[in-house]
Amino acid sequence: MTGLWRLFALGGVAATAVYLLDLAPALNNACSLLVGVGTVVACFLGPRRLGAEPRRAWTFAATGALFFLIAMVVRPFVTDAGLPLIADTFFVPGYVLLWGFLGGLLRARQSLEWHTVLDGLIVCLAGGLASTLLLAIPAAEITDRSPVVSMLAGLYPLFDIVVLMLVLSLTFTARTWPVGLIALLGAMTLLLTGDLAYAIIGASGHLYTSPLLDAPFLLTYTLIGMTALHPSAVLLGRPARAPVPAWSARRMALLAPALATPFVLFVALGDTAGNRVVIAVVGAVIVSLVLLRAIAAVRAQTSAQHFAEYQATHDALTGLPNRRMISDEIERLIGYVAPGDEAVWVLLLDLDGFKYVNDSWGHDTGDRLVIEVGDRLRARVPADVRVAALGGDEFLLTAIGDQAYADRLLEAALGCFERPFVVRDFELKISASVGIASAGPEGDPEELMRDADTAMYQAKSQGPGHATVFDRSMHDQVRERIELEVALRRALGEGDLWVAYQPIVRVETGRPLGAEALVRWVHPERGPISPAVFIPLAEDAGLIRAIGTYVRQEALRQLAAWRADGTVSDDFYLSINVSAKQLNDPSFPLVVAGELLRFGVPAPSVALEMTESVMIDGSGSGTASRVVFELRELGVKLLIDDFGTGFSGLGYLRRFPVTGVKIDRSFVIGLGADDEAGELVRAIVAMSQALRLSVIAEGVETRVQRDALAGMGVTHGQGWLWGPAVPPAEFAAHWHASGTAATLAGHE
Repeated sequence: MTGLWRLFALGGVAATAVYLLDLAPALNNACSLLVGVGTVVACFLGPRRLGAEPRRAWTFAATGALFFLIAMVVRPFVTDAGLPLIADTFFVPGYVLLWGFLGGLLRARQSLEWHTVLDGLIVCLAGGLASTLLLAIPAAEITDRSPVVSMLAGLYPLFDIVVLMLVLSLTFTARTWPVGLIALLGAMTLLLTGDLAYAIIGASGHLYTSPLLDAPFLLTYTLIGMTALHPSAVLLGRPARAPVPAWSARRMALLAPALATPFVLFVALGDTAGNRVVIAVVGAVIVSLVLLRAIAAVRAQTSAQHFAEYQATHDALTGLPNRRMISDEIERLIGYVAPGDEAVWVLLLDLDGFKYVNDSWGHDTGDRLVIEVGDRLRARVPADVRVAALGGDEFLLTAIGDQAYADRLLEAALGCFERPFVVRDFELKISASVGIASAGPEGDPEELMRDADTAMYQAKSQGPGHATVFDRSMHDQVRERIELEVALRRALGEGDLWVAYQPIVRVETGRPLGAEALVRWVHPERGPISPAVFIPLAEDAGLIRAIGTYVRQEALRQLAAWRADGTVSDDFYLSINVSAKQLNDPSFPLVVAGELLRFGVPAPSVALEMTESVMIDGSGSGTASRVVFELRELGVKLLIDDFGTGFSGLGYLRRFPVTGVKIDRSFVIGLGADDEAGELVRAIVAMSQALRLSVIAEGVETRVQRDALAGMGVTHGQGWLWGPAVPPAEFAAHWHASGTAATLAGHE
């Protein structure tokens, strides 16, 4: 539709030119129909194809254009028949529909305010006064036609003034004037010009003199159709900035001529009794409207100020007090508390697994869930408890009481999560981690909320649904965490991380089939830092993608070198961990494909390990699921790490293109001593074999475990029985392609 508006504009101008030649009545009618029908169709279809809003407003425009078209077509015939009012019965509704169109755009732009309406009334009165005295009354004095026809001919310019004023109001919320707005303004100006010309000849006793009088209307049609087809039509219902204030220079420039109209007419028409009365009455009404407008503007300003203050102190999503307001409330409560058993308690709640709700069902569902949680908290806790929303998925409760009161408050808060939340026909079962802190008369609101926040993160580290009371030792933990994060950033930047390799072997023979690339970090002062410590830290600090990229590229480089020098065979593969954040990057498959090409590693020689949380999006429509499918299309293996500890199930495995699972070490440890562990592993193996998935057992440390796994049909294993993760040189020395060392290690 990009060039269609240009063709329409050229066609409209050409049809108008032919019309002005006045070659034949039939040709003139054909030109009018061509432009008019084209405009009606453009207003009906153009905005819908472009997605312009509001739809109802554009329907008004199309219907109004249709009414005007009917009036233009029938006017020559009904005028010759002495029944011109028939054309007016279509013209007047057309104007009403045009007002509806422009009013709908103003509402969509949030600029249809009381002072805008009053401005319209003032302009209408002034225009009506001028139109009546200068055009309508002289036309009505003509005796050879109906006074109603003459009066309407004189009032049409007033209708156009209202239309023009509405279009000008649209410009008050436009930062720039797109083509559609300029065309619309030009159309309304031409409409006023045409009606004014008809009103002038009507005052002289004529209804029609020349095709030149219809040219403005044909061009009006052309510009309206062009507006509907131009891509900027979508901008007409969107404000680019806030409405112009009630007493701005631009609004006063619109009102000044209207306010001056009575005085100008009084001077121009003379001091006759009739004129004096009409001008005085209309002038008094205009003054009254100006006063009413002033009152409305003051009220609007007051309302806007109150709304701004409310927004500054309340959460936009839930309507609950925000951090700023609750901080002031905590300070007030601290001022009330007296030394003794009572204190100001703060409970900070953070929803567990909220990220998965957003990733799986969308942010709109997440927002509705937050609203539901806020409603439940307000309904469940006592009336004297202040409830606040701190943004995202965090809530805060605060009240004065003793330890027993705080325990009851905690019980009430956690009770909100006993029943599932039903949002958009989804049943969501979630929990909340709670941090608790208290302070006496000497407390500080910011420190109190910070302590509750620290306790909440400590509760999260213990698992979903836990609550933790703050103690001073947590400050040391937070300080240590911050220092460790700084050190991790430095280690990543200075290349102090390195990659170790742990063999993955055939259980029966001990022959190496592959290896897992594992990141390692040795702190210069603290020594080796466990991945169980720094990997979650990297997730929270936003470093996991950078670490993942480093490990992946280093592992691929090393695999290429081993394949080149014969350290490993062609069927040897390298297993690399990927995080959920990496899998939520739509460009990740392209990045992996480029790295495989760069290092010359075939895709089947690489396995990517992911956790079961990636598969929680059961619909398969999220970014992560698309990325997983695209990775499989590259030819890499896809393994589910720590299988059995999360969301495992037959449905997930069938839905995603995984090639294998890694049984979590917690199930392997009990083999040979725990019958239940053996049954669980047997079930996992049976399910995987039914789906033709490979099975790797993690954490194999003893021959008893190895033999039990072999008896259950597990073919691949990984663990200390065959060796720990070691530097690449040591791995190459021990696990050569010949497999001799591996075989001996597995059968000693």
